[in-house]
Amino acid sequence: MTQRKRIILLLAALLWTALLGAQNVSDLIIAEALAEPDSTGILDGYGRRGGWIELYNTSTGTVNFGGCFLTDDRGNLKKSIIPKSDNRTKLGPRQVVLIYASGNGADGTFYAGFTLKPGSSVYLVSNDGRTVIDSLCIPQDQPAGKSVIKLADDIRQKHFVQQEEAAVPSPGILNGKQDNETRAQHMKERDPHGWILTVVSISVVFSALAILWFMFWLLFDRRAQKAKKQAAIPAKASGRVEKSPEAEVAAAIALALDMESSGDDYAAIAAAVHLYLTETVHDAEPGIITIVRRPSAWESNKALNFRKLPR
Repeated sequence: MTQRKRIILLLAALLWTALLGAQNVSDLIIAEALAEPDSTGILDGYGRRGGWIELYNTSTGTVNFGGCFLTDDRGNLKKSIIPKSDNRTKLGPRQVVLIYASGNGADGTFYAGFTLKPGSSVYLVSNDGRTVIDSLCIPQDQPAGKSVIKLADDIRQKHFVQQEEAAVPSPGILNGKQDNETRAQHMKERDPHGWILTVVSISVVFSALAILWFMFWLLFDRRAQKAKKQAAIPAKASGRVEKSPEAEVAAAIALALDMESSGDDYAAIAAAVHLYLTETVHDAEPGIITIVRRPSAWESNKALNFRKLPR
């Protein structure tokens, strides 16, 4: 593999990594879980009240959690798989989804094959079946109708801490403070005139242009320079003699017509064709036609030129 191909593959890998960075299942957390519902608990799709697990996407990109696993057994990380064939497993940015702990994964895509109990823990496992993405522990003395939640000072942060006290269940609702200032508001306070944003924007644009120029030079300009160098090599130095048959035939015919004293056009054309086929006319230099005259048998043997008298 040439150096140019290695550089192109490296750039493509970096670009692919950057594009997929916001769609990693590691951005998911178990934001809330309920082990034992009370009479006010929500109903699942079959009209049953039971425990449930809430997943939250902390990133700003869509995450497809199909193929991941949920389990309450640290020794069996593949206990309940989330089907990957369902398009509904794509979770939007800063969105939540409920997984019902019904004990039967065959109930549907959003049903786990185990039930939650006080004192147990629930684990979210990556689609490789080995990496634990997040976990949540349910206290042994957790009262019925109360959930365990994770909170952050700002829902835009990725650092969530499990709360010790029991909470009122809030299935399908974001947990955490949502009235904090956004990053844009912070930036407005730090840079009221927009100088930092201007410098960053210009830097990004010029960096992109530099990368495009480098790739263009790598792919096209070097190839053109190589072709130009090859074209500049003389034919004699390269050991190749390039011929233009039409030009050589025309030149041979013209020269033969001038050399023929008899003026016989057919003889001149025949002579020109003969010279071309025997490579007497050759083009060893660009733009110069060289004719090497080969003496005939009549010219080398003077005796053949004498006319014999009839007896």
